[in-house]
Amino acid sequence: MKDFKTAFFFLRLPIAVSLAGHGLVRLPKLQAFSDWMVKTMEKSALPEVVIVPFSYFLPVAEAAIGILLLTGYKSKLAIYSGLVLMSMLIMGSCSIENWTAIEAQLLHSAYLAGLFWFFIRYSGETTDKIST
Repeated sequence: MKDFKTAFFFLRLPIAVSLAGHGLVRLPKLQAFSDWMVKTMEKSALPEVVIVPFSYFLPVAEAAIGILLLTGYKSKLAIYSGLVLMSMLIMGSCSIENWTAIEAQLLHSAYLAGLFWFFIRYSGETTDKIST
């Protein structure tokens, strides 16, 4: 594809802004976000000992993945990481039967999967090498 870099940038842009935005707005109020997540997950089968560290990890991961996607640095790794993160969020949402949240998480996952397909199809890279 002749204009791969330009097309890939504009395809990355919406998901990058979404993930970076989710993470960056939570970082200044990290304690409040953590408290909210712990309270939200009270009825979950997941133990609090797992939820508390994840509540601090999540905004950092969202911001980092979003920024990686925005800059195009380690794009394939960022896409893989985003898919793993969405899978973790879906598991948590399932554990409290929050089906509405799962819809948004699946939409993010589908977008990342499409982005991955585009990257593999048109970049000339293979799935063998994760360093991109």
